[in-house]
Amino acid sequence: MLNVFTLANGRLFQEEIESLEALAHVRPVWVDLDAPTGEEKGWIAAHFGVTIPADAVDDDLEESARFYEEDNGELHIRSDFLIDDDETPRNVRVAFILFKNVLFSIHGEDLPVFRLLRLRARRIPALIEDAKDVLLKLYDADAEYSADALEGVYDTLEAVSARVLKRDVNDQAAGEALNAIAREEDLNGRIRRNVMDTRRAVSFMMRSRMLNAEQFEEARQILRDIDSLDSHSTFLFDKINFLMNATVGFININQNKIIKLFSVASVALLPPTLIASIYGMNFKGMPELDWALGYPYAIGLMVASVIAPFWYFRRKGWL
Repeated sequence: MLNVFTLANGRLFQEEIESLEALAHVRPVWVDLDAPTGEEKGWIAAHFGVTIPADAVDDDLEESARFYEEDNGELHIRSDFLIDDDETPRNVRVAFILFKNVLFSIHGEDLPVFRLLRLRARRIPALIEDAKDVLLKLYDADAEYSADALEGVYDTLEAVSARVLKRDVNDQAAGEALNAIAREEDLNGRIRRNVMDTRRAVSFMMRSRMLNAEQFEEARQILRDIDSLDSHSTFLFDKINFLMNATVGFININQNKIIKLFSVASVALLPPTLIASIYGMNFKGMPELDWALGYPYAIGLMVASVIAPFWYFRRKGWL
């Protein structure tokens, strides 16, 4: 899908392009390619003279391929953006090409940060003035989206804390808690990776001297916002580790209770087993013929030998 964004009266307007002829009638400040086809890449090359690399959104990039400038002035930046999906949180690679004051973005799926920027740019006048503003606002929205995702992690961990620390935890509740904690740990790690990547990209823009004074100050503010997220992310890692250890501890306690029950039962059943063995080996003939009360006596003695250990264990507080 090929979308172009033009500025009119300080607002960003979106138009979907379905042919090369339609592309010739617009003067965009931002061209967004969402899972582009080969034909759409050809339109970009024919109209703007920009060749989209085949590995633009590959994950296995070398360090030197993330930020570089071509001889013709094309500035290439590749960043990861977070998708906080309920099922599978993930980081999606986005390739940016800045050429002749037009920003080209290439990605494999629609991103919440991009939707947020489009919504804001339509409603807030003079939010964007050129292509570099678009790129900065995307990184700003990405930092804000990461902060919202961290708040979601806070809320989920609070719910897990209430479930784990304020009532008895059985194995089923502990398993559900572990699943929730593992998901939030994965999401927190992806958020941390996302803000690290955003910090690198914004720092590169500042070092390349491509920003004016106002944009440079905005980039510094984005970096300050990202720095404030690091302490929250670190705190969440500590909280996740604590809840993980607490939940595993409750599971161990439940398992120890079961082992304790079997241990007590095995110890309590040793005396009647011994009595039955002695009783069965110390009669010349059939016990019923030699002593009519043999069976009742042996059974009573076995029952007493079972009750006595349980009474003793309960008195000691072992049950």
